Amino acid sequence: MVSFEEEQAEAEALERLQDLGLSQYEAQTLINLIRLGTGTAQDVTQIGGVPRTRVYESAERLHELGFIDIQHTTPRKFTVTSEETLIRMLNIKRENTITELAECFREIGPAQPQREQFGVWTVTGREAVSSRVDEFIADADEQIVYMTIDDLLTDEQLDSLQAAAERGVEIHLAGISDEVQERIQESVPEAELFETLWEWEETPAGSLLITDEETALVSALVDDISTTEEIEETAIWGAGDRNSLVVVLRAIFTWRLNGNQPS
Repeated sequence: MVSFEEEQAEAEALERLQDLGLSQYEAQTLINLIRLGTGTAQDVTQIGGVPRTRVYESAERLHELGFIDIQHTTPRKFTVTSEETLIRMLNIKRENTITELAECFREIGPAQPQREQFGVWTVTGREAVSSRVDEFIADADEQIVYMTIDDLLTDEQLDSLQAAAERGVEIHLAGISDEVQERIQESVPEAELFETLWEWEETPAGSLLITDEETALVSALVDDISTTEEIEETAIWGAGDRNSLVVVLRAIFTWRLNGNQPS
């Protein structure tokens, strides 16, 4: 009898295999063969989920992908490859799919979005916001002003900041705890830390980024983060030297970076 945990694992495996491009019958045939090790079309059908008439078609496709081997006896027998080989072949399929998509995207049009002078755009989700921060840092040529909180500073961002410093970009950082400031200075010794009037610890503020005085991003944490395992984040961003978000933040931070103090 199949346990509840095995049923859950099978359901998730079926979903993931279909995400990678297998049909429902191909995915189910592969799962059934993983249970069997070696079996005939009738064996695969008896486990369930695949009509016998679809087993041969599915098995041929799985064989082409390198997921199973076929023994041409009567009746034919199918055996799944080792787990290591199966995972390696799935990785190759995933990488090939991504490569093909990249080629399609290049043929379709420009990879970079058009930066509007006046529009303000939104992006939602921690991963999506982090990716946008990485993109803007990677595109910076002259200056980066970056404020964030401890939980949102990733190793990837530190790597991007270090790469920017190596190509001669000025980096100014603020709004981070002493511990993280030390971490940044170890990874990016070229970065200059500056004081800010803003106290972020007791607010839902997330990150603030200005690059080359032409691109700006501001993010905030979702009000109720207690129901999720990871911090949820949403952001707005704008680009262009006349963009309202860029103009306001550039004015504020030009004043701060010049060391002026309020009277």
